[in-house]
Amino acid sequence: MKNLPAKIVGSVVSTQERGATAVEYGIMVALIAAVIITVVTLLGGNLSTMFASVATKI
Repeated sequence: MKNLPAKIVGSVVSTQERGATAVEYGIMVALIAAVIITVVTLLGGNLSTMFASVATKI
């Protein structure tokens, strides 16, 4: 019974750390998605033009 408060505090801290990790992963995923969207937007027109010219030559 003496260790019950320590177990409760330990489980609360463990849960909070897991939550923080999930938030960090969510931020990383959002940043990666933003980079991918930006690159596709910037290069999309150039790739479309290149494929159209290749298709015309074939």
